[in-house]
Amino acid sequence: MNSLKDSIYANPLGEISAFAFDEKVVSVFPDMIQRSVPGYSTIITAIGLLAKRYAQPHSHCYDLGCSLGAASFSMREQIETENCRIIAVDNSSAMVSEFEKKLRQLPSSIPVDVLCADIRDISIENASVVVLNFTLQFIPIADRLALLQKINQGLLPGGILILSEKLKFDDDRQNALQTDMHHLFKKAKGYTGLEISQKRTALENVLIPETFGLHQQRLQKAGFSSAEVWFQYFNFASIIALK
Repeated sequence: MNSLKDSIYANPLGEISAFAFDEKVVSVFPDMIQRSVPGYSTIITAIGLLAKRYAQPHSHCYDLGCSLGAASFSMREQIETENCRIIAVDNSSAMVSEFEKKLRQLPSSIPVDVLCADIRDISIENASVVVLNFTLQFIPIADRLALLQKINQGLLPGGILILSEKLKFDDDRQNALQTDMHHLFKKAKGYTGLEISQKRTALENVLIPETFGLHQQRLQKAGFSSAEVWFQYFNFASIIALK
């Protein structure tokens, strides 16, 4: 898939609809994510390396909220474990359709099953690696603990969860600083003030960030023995949670 430049919010919009992963977003998603999420490529590369380290023989590796499959492809490139299967799930039919096209163009010995479903509705079974890469933030807060508990229960002993999220901060000054720095990052990537403002409005009440402390407490409540940030770039971070 040849990604177009993201210009969805480049012109003034009379009414800004809630952000959705529809065909319009899918067509520009690779450009959008690289220009919107600081450190995204580093996180994707590390997901593959972590999968190489933690994938167990005859197990499943889950990519929940897979979008176009960047994390799945990274895992597939690195995993050397015998009889390991990747299960990728997204509730956007447009994302799933494009992901499946890419898979057909890039065959591999490691199978990837792509499911169009709500990640809250699927079973997690025989898992050694689970990835939630900027996905939990789109799940209603009331449903997040149950999802993490299901993941923990489906993980094999020694399994790992990689959770990447946009963060907010308890300290108002830190919150303002990190938000401002993210906006400067986006401007440096070519987004205008109008684009940043309109997209922020579209994401309001769709993407709900939380503090690292809340994530850590919830992960421990869900049954994980340890949860720590391994990467952070302004208000975007990735957490390793160990069973």
